[in-house]
Amino acid sequence: MRRWLFVFFIVMMVGAVFAGRVLHMYTALDNNEWPIYVKAFERATGIKVDVVRMSSGEVLARVEAERKHPQASIWFGGPAVDQIAAKKKGLTEPYKAPGAWSIPLAFKDPEGYWIGFYLGAIGFASNAEQLRELGVEPPRSWYDLLKPEFKGRISLAYPYTSGTAYTVLASLVALMGEDEAFAYWKKLHKQIHHYNKSGSACVTQVGLGEITVGIAFAHDIIKKGISKGYPVILTFPKEGTGYEVGAMSIIKGGPEPDLAKKFIDWMLTKEAQDLMKQWYRIPVNPEAEVAKGAVRLSDVKVVPMDFEYFGKEKDRLIERWKEEIEYGG
Repeated sequence: MRRWLFVFFIVMMVGAVFAGRVLHMYTALDNNEWPIYVKAFERATGIKVDVVRMSSGEVLARVEAERKHPQASIWFGGPAVDQIAAKKKGLTEPYKAPGAWSIPLAFKDPEGYWIGFYLGAIGFASNAEQLRELGVEPPRSWYDLLKPEFKGRISLAYPYTSGTAYTVLASLVALMGEDEAFAYWKKLHKQIHHYNKSGSACVTQVGLGEITVGIAFAHDIIKKGISKGYPVILTFPKEGTGYEVGAMSIIKGGPEPDLAKKFIDWMLTKEAQDLMKQWYRIPVNPEAEVAKGAVRLSDVKVVPMDFEYFGKEKDRLIERWKEEIEYGG
């Protein structure tokens, strides 16, 4: 009994040390999603979290702009390729979380600069009602997006603001080769109704009938489209699709590195990973529960993704996209 009382006392003392402090966080998760995890963390630890939400590309730009005076301690969510780019720029620092030992090497940085906490595949969201009106099947190939019926009816995000859209670009490069991928996107560009800042924004637009097809992650399509009762159909390209490892990292020189580590430790627990059922994400913790209807990578044909390469080459590929597609298209 005395031993348990001692352990309880220590736990209470540790909680008291952290209680009342504030963790400053940048996140690329949807504004309706990040509170699921942050509020649970606050309840579990007594630590308050101040959150600023931006698309993943915007987080990278802000962290770089603040590198001399970091205003946040943790980057939570968004594709690992952006956090690999941050590592290359010297914007993050390593931390090997105790709970990361069971996570496959492909889903974490070997030096600890980022750690994955979910997986997701790129898919197509289509408005079923508009498909019937157009007399066309939902796209099941990248080349289906080039059909004349879809001209001016497709949307996705800018690759330089959105980690989702950069994953699309990386997927095409991995599938086709760089020059062919850019040649393809030049044709796709002529089909685009508009680009968004956020990768998941197109899903709601498809659901509301503002566009016919959106390109986004499957979990966002299910959560923001299908589960809300919108007439949304989810399909995947038969040639193969890209995927993300959604990651977390500690911002170098941030004001609360100890709290950032505590959040990462907690986010890898089964308790935290189970919460991702609410957004149909695939957790990396093998003990965590997966939502019914969620798309596992084994459910679709995926393109092998060299995340290190696409993280290191991001600036160059984005500049090429701007020059050849946005300004040259």
